[in-house]
Amino acid sequence: MNSLLKKYLKGDIVLWTVFIGLCLISVVEMYSASSTLAFKAMNHTAPILRHVVFLGLGAFLAFLVHLIPYKFYRMMAYVLLVVSVFTLVLVLAMGVDANDATRWLSIGGFQFQPSELGKLSLIIVAADQIARMKISEANEKKYFPILIVSTLVICGLILPENFSTAFILFGVVFLMMIIGSVSWKRLLRLSGSLVAALVLLIVVMEFTISAQGPDPAAATVPTEENALVKKTGGILNRYSTWRNRVIRFTSEEDDPSQKYVINDENLQVQHGRIAIARGGLMGVFPGNSIQRDFLPQAYSDFIYAIIVEEMGLAGGVFVILLYMILLFRAGRIATKSATVFPAIVMIGLSLMIVTQAFVSMSVATSLGPVTGQPLPLISRGGTAILITSIYFGIMFGITRQIKEETDKNEPETDSTVA
Repeated sequence: MNSLLKKYLKGDIVLWTVFIGLCLISVVEMYSASSTLAFKAMNHTAPILRHVVFLGLGAFLAFLVHLIPYKFYRMMAYVLLVVSVFTLVLVLAMGVDANDATRWLSIGGFQFQPSELGKLSLIIVAADQIARMKISEANEKKYFPILIVSTLVICGLILPENFSTAFILFGVVFLMMIIGSVSWKRLLRLSGSLVAALVLLIVVMEFTISAQGPDPAAATVPTEENALVKKTGGILNRYSTWRNRVIRFTSEEDDPSQKYVINDENLQVQHGRIAIARGGLMGVFPGNSIQRDFLPQAYSDFIYAIIVEEMGLAGGVFVILLYMILLFRAGRIATKSATVFPAIVMIGLSLMIVTQAFVSMSVATSLGPVTGQPLPLISRGGTAILITSIYFGIMFGITRQIKEETDKNEPETDSTVA
């Protein structure tokens, strides 16, 4: 059995262990957290079977991708980037609305999130551009504008309906540029320009909301005055949602008594806190969660709260360690790469997974405002699971190729020494 694993599952064993560990935790916790879905479907096995199918497809994709040379998806990333732009535009024009946001596109009865494809393609394209910039100062001057335009287009199209994803994605690309030693002068200019643009956007939005009336919620009412805004993506509506979430989060800090009040606006946050409080050190054991029946997104955005409730602080820390091991190991592998592109890809993909995970966990533990970020490879999802599995497949493939290159050089080194 061990020989078969070594023969077919090539790459870094630590990354494979993290991937399999997250999948196993996902199966156990999703079976418990999806109780409300099972009740609605009147079938207690349907939600978990769907989830297991996607995890199985994801594992198969990871296996296939890890056998492909990274030079192939280095070229394909530009094609995927164009497809991402096209599908993201379609989402804004004719996307499927769910949970007060339009993030899904339905084609032939199949729904998927184009933002996931945009994240994958942009990270690889960014790594390619950074690798080209490392060659010379002239290349940096040539490719830096291309990278910035690509990043702003993808993040800009994601922003109207998913601010947190756009923010995380831009942050990851920015960190990739820092790690890739892009000129600080260019990065500071970019930062200053974006801060100024963000301040201007906030001022315009605040002025628009105040013009509609003293109640910020009025901006979310589909009246004739804002029908055009709603039709073109509902930017004002989404801004009101982000604004209200931040206000609720900060108001609790100013008035601690609000932490014990449960209403329609903070239902998820409060029941998430109750779930974590019930967990204690060792939890109530998988399958014994109570808050899964009260949390509307127990199987998605707040699944970490269910994990802590059922597996306790020990289980919650274990999940954090898995993500931290992923980031640390990816960084170690990146340092062993002889070329820039695979190293930056490893760093970018691992940063994307881990950053999203920590944002999701911070929301579930009330350390940050609600963002709608699922827990990578654990939360319920279709597109997200498959794309995250491709992330892992690419990282497996890079480690496989680095190992093969090292093995080829070892005999030559030995003979020279002899």
